[in-house]
Amino acid sequence: MREPAAAVPGGTAEEPRRPAEPPPPRKIDCGREKCVSLTFDDGPGPYTERLLDTLKAGGVRATFFLLGENVHGHRDVVRRMALDGHEVANHTWSHPDLTELPAASVRSQIRRTQKAIEDASGVEPTLVRPPYGATDERVGRAAGMPQILWSVDTKDWLYRSVSRGARVGINQPDRGDIILYHDTHKPSVDCIPKVVDGLRKRGFTFVTVSELFRGERLEPGEVYTEGTPEAELVAASPPPPGTPAGPPR
Repeated sequence: MREPAAAVPGGTAEEPRRPAEPPPPRKIDCGREKCVSLTFDDGPGPYTERLLDTLKAGGVRATFFLLGENVHGHRDVVRRMALDGHEVANHTWSHPDLTELPAASVRSQIRRTQKAIEDASGVEPTLVRPPYGATDERVGRAAGMPQILWSVDTKDWLYRSVSRGARVGINQPDRGDIILYHDTHKPSVDCIPKVVDGLRKRGFTFVTVSELFRGERLEPGEVYTEGTPEAELVAASPPPPGTPAGPPR
């Protein structure tokens, strides 16, 4: 026989606590708004929670391309990402050059990460970012999701400079750009308050990658680098096999 709910002051039964859920999708028209997407690779890491504090204070939603091997040690942080309205996305399990792996290994890298992120956040990713930006048609087929690259590479992984990270992040983006940072580097996280303030002064609206392309169909396996002012898709030609187009880990 089921026991009655515990009584609370006032004589009413305590309601069962429902698990928290991510906020509903926003309706932002990037054909009208001056949209830009902040994206962060290789986390979660030791600076990610502080970054989430910064983004929350600024009312900013971003997209996090997560490494599956890093999720287990930061499950609460990944869950918070989803609850704060950020987009959680797939950056493979261990950051290999996918063009150098057999198709079965590519699928394993993606699937293991999908499961780790969904187990931690309750959300199944719908986007993947191939490490180094290295991809080809075979990788695209094996990944089975839209591949998101970037149009503004801050090279924060190379310079490790707060001032440079802020300068590039504020001055270089244009409407529809996807900006690449790494939340595994302290200077990158340190520069984000200035970036948020600077881009907002330039009239930008911060959106996730999926919000940037809302209303358009992203094709599995295709490569996307930015959204146009009309919120149409811009498909990029995949780089030659084995040619890294982005930052090392």
